[in-house]
Amino acid sequence: MSETISWDDFQKVEIKIGTVVRAEEFPEARKPAYKVWVDFGGDSGVKKSSAQITVHYKPEDLIGRQIVAVVNFPPMQIGPIKSEFLLTGFYDEDGAVVIAQPERPVPNGARLV
Repeated sequence: MSETISWDDFQKVEIKIGTVVRAEEFPEARKPAYKVWVDFGGDSGVKKSSAQITVHYKPEDLIGRQIVAVVNFPPMQIGPIKSEFLLTGFYDEDGAVVIAQPERPVPNGARLV
């Protein structure tokens, strides 16, 4: 069972919507992954990350897709790129990631409430 957190703890995590504007293969990654660039709108702008989402998605299928991401983790060096956000998703029955996304379009930068 997970540890219970407070509302203040939840508010510390910035979970926002962004739209994928670029995606490409990431052959240098240890596990199959893509490099993705996502527009979070406003002051956040475009951020890049690495995502292990190669089973269900092709880079060209990601362009224009809205995703849910954690945007306030410290940047992390992943091979030759600095990851600036964490793309969120759920593991399917085979352990592959299915991207978390909104049920309908919302403005880039909208925060999960």
